[in-house]
Amino acid sequence: MARGGQRQGGQGGGSGRAQQRGGQRRRNGRRLDNDGLIPVLARAVREVEIAVQRGRVDSRTRSTFQVVALLVREERARLKAAAELTEHQRGEELKRLDGIATILAKTAAREPSLLALLAEDAQLSESARELKAEMLRAAGYDAVVEEAEKDPEADGVLALHVERRVVPQSVVARRLANPFLVPDFSGAQPGSGVARRLSGWELLGPLFRSFEYVGGAPACMPLPEASSLPLTGLVPAGLELMPHQAQLVASAAQGHRTYLLADEPGLGKTAQALLAAQAADAFPLLVVVPNVVKTNWAREATRWTPQRAVTVIHGDGDDVDGFADIVVVNYEVLDRHVGWLGEFGFRGMVVDEAHFIKNKTSQRSQHVLHLSERIRARTVRPLMMALTGTPLINDLEDFRAIWQLLGWIDDVKPLGRLMDRLEDTGLTPAEPAFYGAARACVIEMGIVRRRKLDVAADLPARRVADLPVELDDAAGRSIRDAERELARRMVERYFTALETRTSGVRTEGIDEELVRRVAGWELADGADRKDGENVFTMVRRIGQAKAGLAADYAAQLARNVGKVVFFAKHIDVMDVAEEVFAKRGLRYASIRGDQTPKARQAAIDAFTTDPDVAVIVCSLMAAGVGLNLQVASNLVLAELPWTDAEQTQAIDRIHRIGQEEPVTAWRVIAAQTVDTRIAELIDSKAGLAARALDGSDVEVGASADIQLEALVALLTAALERELASGTPRRIVVRS
Repeated sequence: MARGGQRQGGQGGGSGRAQQRGGQRRRNGRRLDNDGLIPVLARAVREVEIAVQRGRVDSRTRSTFQVVALLVREERARLKAAAELTEHQRGEELKRLDGIATILAKTAAREPSLLALLAEDAQLSESARELKAEMLRAAGYDAVVEEAEKDPEADGVLALHVERRVVPQSVVARRLANPFLVPDFSGAQPGSGVARRLSGWELLGPLFRSFEYVGGAPACMPLPEASSLPLTGLVPAGLELMPHQAQLVASAAQGHRTYLLADEPGLGKTAQALLAAQAADAFPLLVVVPNVVKTNWAREATRWTPQRAVTVIHGDGDDVDGFADIVVVNYEVLDRHVGWLGEFGFRGMVVDEAHFIKNKTSQRSQHVLHLSERIRARTVRPLMMALTGTPLINDLEDFRAIWQLLGWIDDVKPLGRLMDRLEDTGLTPAEPAFYGAARACVIEMGIVRRRKLDVAADLPARRVADLPVELDDAAGRSIRDAERELARRMVERYFTALETRTSGVRTEGIDEELVRRVAGWELADGADRKDGENVFTMVRRIGQAKAGLAADYAAQLARNVGKVVFFAKHIDVMDVAEEVFAKRGLRYASIRGDQTPKARQAAIDAFTTDPDVAVIVCSLMAAGVGLNLQVASNLVLAELPWTDAEQTQAIDRIHRIGQEEPVTAWRVIAAQTVDTRIAELIDSKAGLAARALDGSDVEVGASADIQLEALVALLTAALERELASGTPRRIVVRS
């Protein structure tokens, strides 16, 4: 049986937390459990929440808020890197951290002065450092108070985010061989970037909103004709670029240097980026990618730029070639290498799956942005490329980190050429015409978005087909009972809130604002709830109940139409599917998050080249981006993701250049459960990128979290039944 390798700890992320600034943190022999750090943080954040609610925000409260936020970030990074945890254990602990983070966010919204404590330049006071050590000791760690001085190597990155830094020996050898590397300012071009007429205007908000307000045209900068680029000597023999790919390469050859390459997945962004670097002579080139695709990037670099040496950073980088032209590093180990990478002298940077950095408070986002700043500081107008087929996940604000990566904006204003372009419009945000002009200015900075429909007309059609399944067994009945219990709990909370309301305001029928507040409370509390169901455990149970049915259907497809890609979120669902395939006599490969890059690539090769391997079982997280599986034309989604972007990324593993058959994605949906509502919510949010980037008139749905919306729908339906029963509860409103 062809399996995707043994389930061993991957190389990305290391083996846990190493040297901390000011001392070493070591666990006193206890496993991660209820006696660990998370309960300590949960108690502390509740104290902060209560203090803010009572209006008693003193120095102790502020220090506690800051320390909890920092430890949540550190613990999240530690959990993601902990090789000893199963995917189930890691997921459960991350859910608990999300609950704490939600309380922090709600508390900061109530007391905005706390937000300053989360700024990148916020310093820990002596009392805060002592409090941090106290919390770590309470969690069972040996900890000493951290030193106050800033790590000079961090240079703008939070010191608390810096784990252990390494410098590979081959990089040291390169420095010794090139001791006088100097900054390259040969590409400097004039441009003030200073606000004159627009001085005093808040511009970032209007810039983001311009992509919502203005439709009717795709978001794609003017590109030269493909014929304007002499491809001889640029494209390796035996390979060929499609016209849309050649256009971007021609643009780079003509001097353009910043791109948000947002082509729909499957249109060959990797080849475009590598050949753009070749056309711009942007070497050495830094490529930052998810762990699951870094081996594929090395292969593609060897294929499209065979004259350039490529090296891949694994772990501490012991086997890195310090003299390579292309350096590929994954987000998970970037923290160890950010120091020497910032001084390497790169003339270009490519960030693949750039939507991964949309959360600017995350460690990986700050490291990526720091590196982009260091590269621009050493080379004027380096080649900077952000690659993503799904640049907008939930909100137009998702643009912020990507634009900052490209040097178009900083935290508060447009920069350089973008500011000059906005000044040249002669308009201000007070004028309606500003939004169309501003959108055009941003697009001309380097947004490139092409749809398959427009540039790959010969690419077969795709469709999403829903397969409702009835869960009539004991598991199905248990799930429906759990949904009713969750709805009952929220209904009780809703009426309790009405009864204790002191404003005297009454609403006829259902108070929709209160419904959303109750759903938000449930979502915040649910991650830490141990007594009863929450939306996360319920969705997981639905996935487990559907697993066998989904695998049976995938097996039938494999018997009748050929190779099938099977996607699931949870490891136990993947396990059930593999058991079903084994019983049916089907050979399969597997892609999981705990594989080494070598094992993952072996699984992909087995599926794509071995005719006897009928199914590949994929984790949505580990295989949802960057993979080419177009040898199959049928895909089964055994579990629903939380966003349309994740669903689209999964489907586009097979609907891409090279596909010759119509593509069908089969969504297995549990009827008469919250699963149905989640599918509807995913579909309703599909209009965001279409409106912002593709010029569609589709309305942009609310950017609220699908988890929250699912709870809102569940509570609303329960309240409608309550009111329709004819015996609704009598609410006494206090005056």
